[in-house]
Amino acid sequence: MTYLAVPICGHDIESMADQVYAAQSRGAEMVELRLDYMSGLDLDQTGRLLHLIRQLGLPVIVTCRDKTEGGYHDYPIELRISVLSKALNEGADYIDCEFINFKRANVRNSLTEAIRSRPKSRLILSAHDFDKPFANPVDLVEEIRRACPHAVPKLAYMANYINDCFPAFDLLSAGQGDRIILCMGPAGIISRILAKKFGSLVTFAGLDYDSATAPGQLNLEQMLQLYRYHTIRSNTEIYGVIGDPVAHSLSPAVFNASFDAAGVNAVYLPLLVQGQRRGFSEFMNTIVEREIDGGFGFRGFSVTIPHKAHALEYVEDKGDYIEPLAEQIGAVNTLKIGYGGIVTGYNTDYAGAMDALTISMGIDRHDLHGKNVAVVGAGGVSRAVIAGLADVGAKITIYNRTLAKAEALADEFDTRYASLDKLINLKADIIINCTSIGMYPDVEASPVPDQVLTGSMTVFDTVYNPLETQLLKQAASAGARVVNGAEMFIRQAIAQYKIWINSAPDEAIIRDTVYSKLTSQNA
Repeated sequence: MTYLAVPICGHDIESMADQVYAAQSRGAEMVELRLDYMSGLDLDQTGRLLHLIRQLGLPVIVTCRDKTEGGYHDYPIELRISVLSKALNEGADYIDCEFINFKRANVRNSLTEAIRSRPKSRLILSAHDFDKPFANPVDLVEEIRRACPHAVPKLAYMANYINDCFPAFDLLSAGQGDRIILCMGPAGIISRILAKKFGSLVTFAGLDYDSATAPGQLNLEQMLQLYRYHTIRSNTEIYGVIGDPVAHSLSPAVFNASFDAAGVNAVYLPLLVQGQRRGFSEFMNTIVEREIDGGFGFRGFSVTIPHKAHALEYVEDKGDYIEPLAEQIGAVNTLKIGYGGIVTGYNTDYAGAMDALTISMGIDRHDLHGKNVAVVGAGGVSRAVIAGLADVGAKITIYNRTLAKAEALADEFDTRYASLDKLINLKADIIINCTSIGMYPDVEASPVPDQVLTGSMTVFDTVYNPLETQLLKQAASAGARVVNGAEMFIRQAIAQYKIWINSAPDEAIIRDTVYSKLTSQNA
């Protein structure tokens, strides 16, 4: 099993005990007592704390971390080894010592003797790199095993790019006894969630939003509720949203709730893929290589800013299938991973945008014929929106910061174009913002001068977080009809689910999740 452990970081016995009780009540399966956080640490404190905690029945790791490897107080090594030995005598299930210190003869001899007297307890030998991945993690694990064959190797390193997580998955998937392998930082978040799938002995979650003990550490509520930790198994399939940034995305909440309601054995993750086209291709190649070799279970992805064009180019270069609509639009927002690493690309933004606009206006798509529509932006969402508008004969003008990009897109769809500064002269029936301007956290920004907004307009903002953007606030004040991006998001998400799972999701769950999340974020 993989224990979901909560690090306990109080500065005295009472606060440590309070945190342990809270962790147990909220669903922790194990606690890690970080004694390096305690003030005035001594052997008596250690004994009293362990006596108190052991009565709860939770498995316990006792750690007194070296300052050089993330410790809080800079306690001398002699004291740290003494309290670890004391913890063993008091019945700790695991003690954690830094491998670099264990290699010192006096430390190794003291802990080996202490662990010998407690055969049911285990020693964790840990190594940390807060800056980068280890040069050769396989060799490091083997070195730890040679130094102490019965110890549990633990590696925690900074993932500077999402592909840095895959050596951790490879190590865990190789079997060969208990081990703990985790990646730190935003790009490493997926390693903490997937630790259970790949068989890490422990993964860690903070007690709440303010108590993380390592970069990228999620909290207990996120692990248990958002990512449904208890449902993850070795055969759980993996979906996710590829983007940069991606932390703001509602997709994990929407799809994990949908999977849960339908009993689908899958988890949906935020996948921070940096590096533009090259970074996207490297990530996808890493996925495809492993699916060819037997598979980690990656089955599909949503694709968001800035990778929709990159996704199209990737599938084209690979020679796999792209639906004709996505090729026409020139952007892919949905990928499906099939047997042997075959990748297929789709675009669900088109239908999502057209349905959101026309339903909100109470019209049919063909009623958009002849309407003057200003489209702000020339990226992936813009292409889908423009393709839909062009199909029904709307009169489109594309406004973009980079004029050459607007011109190239206008040439493809035989429309007009202008630079953003020309928006001041705007006269349109419909305005559609397809940029990320106004997206959380930059919620005060608006792509359109408020003085051009009138009561006769319909203003559609494809940004969905926040639910009411600055642009929509300004439009509503001018008396315009407003259409929020949540409706487009909901409709394209339903289409994505159908592509991946081959059945329809519960629309009410998706809608309730989206509006509940957006309302609470903006309360």
